[in-house]
Order: sequence, then structure tokens, then C-alpha cells
Amino acid sequence: MSEPRLRVLSLGAGVQSTTLLLLSALGRLPRLDAAVFADTGWEPAAVYTHLDRLEREIAQPAGIPIIRTGGGNIRADALDPKHRFASMPLFVRNPEGTVGMIRRQCTDEYKLKKIKREVRALLGHPAPGRVPPGLFVEQWVVISRDEFTRAKDSGIRYAVNRHPLLELDWARTDCVRFLARHGWQSTPKSACIGCPFHSNGQWRHMRDHQPAEWADAVAFDHAIRQGNARGRDGGSPLLGEAYLHRSCVPLERAPIDTVTAHEWAQRQGSLLDVLADQAEEPSGCSPWTCRGSDLDHAGEVTA
Repeated sequence: MSEPRLRVLSLGAGVQSTTLLLLSALGRLPRLDAAVFADTGWEPAAVYTHLDRLEREIAQPAGIPIIRTGGGNIRADALDPKHRFASMPLFVRNPEGTVGMIRRQCTDEYKLKKIKREVRALLGHPAPGRVPPGLFVEQWVVISRDEFTRAKDSGIRYAVNRHPLLELDWARTDCVRFLARHGWQSTPKSACIGCPFHSNGQWRHMRDHQPAEWADAVAFDHAIRQGNARGRDGGSPLLGEAYLHRSCVPLERAPIDTVTAHEWAQRQGSLLDVLADQAEEPSGCSPWTCRGSDLDHAGEVTA
């Protein structure tokens, strides 16, 4: 294979992607030409604050531009009957009492498509034109050893995925230690405020420490009970009831004080990493590692 034209980081502004940006800036990995942050418009305030600090203290001094994608707000779009909505993986209690999950389309719509657009622009060949054969970027994807099964190709010839943390054989705990040694102890998890993939621990942290964002999530949970607004108002309402929490009860009453096996494993330290890997809780939102094909489809019309 020929050499890449550029090296681009898919930047979520969480632990792993912060680690890769810092490793590049310090010269321990090749220099990045850009980092792309795909903004859903509904990240926690701490993520945007962290992103500003990353840009100010790491990226700009190293000459690595951070590109923030614009347009769209996943929360507003879900509640706007005039807007085509890419479905979130909401939990659904079906009329017969079974629980399913709406197929996840939001990662593709709000992250992957925007990253692809920016990559094409960086190569100098924006859509709808063709990217010439042999021209591609090396796209860094933030998969660590503890989630190696989620690593996959990009599926597009002008962006070849590379997984530097796997090459280093680093787990997420290695990233946390590395960041702490360099003054980045408080790195937030990058995920939408109302992401159904939040663990009980994340919901509790939001409730206890981020009351405005908790209230926002609770209000959204009530607003999407019959699915997204376009489907509901367009004559294709959800047959069951949608919820943000897997228990399929309103978020403010959900059993988020229950400590899951995954959380217990994290509390016990690295010796139980393998148990954490096998925990039942689904992974969070990350470009190029979508679990959408694994999930039960609850049948909501989202067109």
C-alpha cells in the first residue's frame, strides 16, 4: 500500500482519544495532521470545556488543527416533527411486555458522515466528486486492548483505519495512568447527555453532580416516550414505549443506584479487567465501532 497523504485522529475528547492526541504532540507517535471532533450538539458541558483545553494546551502548540463538525443537534432533531431523525438506540417496552432496542443510526448520521466529509475536504476532494484511487488518509481510531474486538476497517478506500493503542498494547487503564502523569487526571467520557448506553454509574454521577444535565435528560426521556416527533406526528408512532434506561421506567425512577457487575469490576482494579470486558452493559458511543448491528430492532419508523 502507498503512503497516506495525511494522518487524522477521530477525536471524541474522551480518555483514549485524548491519549492519542497527547502521544502525537509529545512525539511518541507520528505527528497528526488534524483531529476531527464530530459534534452531536448534545455533549456534556465538561466535554466542550475539555475540548477547549485540548486545543489550547496540546493541539495548537503542536500545530495540530482540531476540526469541529457543525450543524445539527440530536436532541432538538428528535423532538422536531419536521426534521428527519436518525434513530437513537432507545430501549422499548413492546405491547406484549418484551423489551427491545431501536436500531442505532445516530452514530452514522451525527459522527461518521461528518468525519467522512471532513476527511474528503482535507484530501481536497469534497463530495460529490470522486477521491482519486490511491489517495487516502491514515485515520486513527481510539480502540484500546480491553475492547479490541470492536476494531474494524473504515469500509471506505480513502480512509484507512489504524489503531495505535492496540499497537502499543495499551488498555484504557494505561491511558488513564498516562494522562494522570501529564496533568490530565479529569478527562470526561464523551457521549450525549441522554445516551441510552450510559451505565448506572454514569447516570448517578449526572444526577448527583450535574443537576442541569440530569434535568435535561429526564425531560428528554419523557418527551420520547412515543418515539421521535416526526414518526409520531407523521402517522408512524412507536408501537411500544421508549425509554433512556434499560429498565424501561422513567429515568427519574430508574434503578440507577444498582451497582452492576461492570461497575464492581472497575472498583476492584485492573486484576478484574477481564470481568469488566465481559459485563452485560453495552459500550458507549464511538465512531467506527458502532454496535448497531448487534442490537435488537424494535421497529420504529425513522424515515
